[in-house]
Amino acid sequence: MEFKKLREHKKIKDAKEKLENGKVRSAVRLIFEITVTLAFAALVAITMFQSVTMQESSMEPTLSVGDRFFINRVVYRVSSPERGDIIVFRTNASDEAALHIRRVIGLPGETIQIVDGQILINGETYKEGRDFPTISNAGLAASPITLESGEYFVLGDNRNNSEDSRYGDIGIVNKKYISGKLWFTCYPVKKIGFLEG
Repeated sequence: MEFKKLREHKKIKDAKEKLENGKVRSAVRLIFEITVTLAFAALVAITMFQSVTMQESSMEPTLSVGDRFFINRVVYRVSSPERGDIIVFRTNASDEAALHIRRVIGLPGETIQIVDGQILINGETYKEGRDFPTISNAGLAASPITLESGEYFVLGDNRNNSEDSRYGDIGIVNKKYISGKLWFTCYPVKKIGFLEG
């Protein structure tokens, strides 16, 4: 009788130990999975995304000075900028060159001109989906500008207070100097979310 009780007690004890060992293993596995997931997310964030702060009024009212964004640095490695994309670029290859944020208007192979405040693409008036002000200064685009392979014509949304492809300091943007596409607003809090074209 005593032996039977001891055996049952040992079975119960073994079952409890197995249960506790199983819980410990599950907890360790969960901690490991969370750690690996967080490490992977951090690696993806570091390699694919970069943050940038809007420091100019050139994109008002769409973007405001002080707004902060994540840019997608991978998208243009597998595709090309499209008309209407808001891109982040440098004017040259130097890492010291300032980052600029502008909207893509002209694509490779197109001819861009600004006449009477209107944007012409290959001689046709470009109708934008937003109500931007009439352009008062055509700058370099007063004469037709034909874009070569990998070249983009960009404008700020604040059309009459923006240094962009109309001016020599910015000029035509070469794809190799494009850092990425503006992708997600991270500040201010009331604007947090994905950007729409």
